Amino acid sequence: MEGDLPSAVLFCCTFNAIRSPMAEGIFRRFHGARIFVDSVGVKTEEMDPFAVSVMDEIGIDISKHRAKTFEELEDDSFDVIISLSPEAQHKAVELTRTNACEVEFWPTFDPTLIEGSREARLDAYRQVRDELMRHILARFPTQAMARE
Repeated sequence: MEGDLPSAVLFCCTFNAIRSPMAEGIFRRFHGARIFVDSVGVKTEEMDPFAVSVMDEIGIDISKHRAKTFEELEDDSFDVIISLSPEAQHKAVELTRTNACEVEFWPTFDPTLIEGSREARLDAYRQVRDELMRHILARFPTQAMARE
């Protein structure tokens, strides 16, 4: 089913500091260099330490990720753009007015909205990570999954 997979995917969210870097890291884990993947935000913030921590739990290092905006993209020829926040969805739709590209909206909870103990906050980030992994594997199955 390799032919059904896109050659380039862009994940986008509001700040490119939590959701989209997590999605990029998960996608890269399953598809490696076979499919180009990148992530951006409408604005940028420093990498969120909780996001780095919960990704590290599953063996994915996103600590060196540097947030960038749509305007900083070196190449905007993606087959699929997946937006994870309403702000990013608007920006993705704007970007695709000039090029043929599929845009999908996966509304994804912002884990920074959770207050409370460190563990409660980490749990919110884990839920986002796990939800992104389920979405990614359902939408972009790996070769092994395609054979099953």
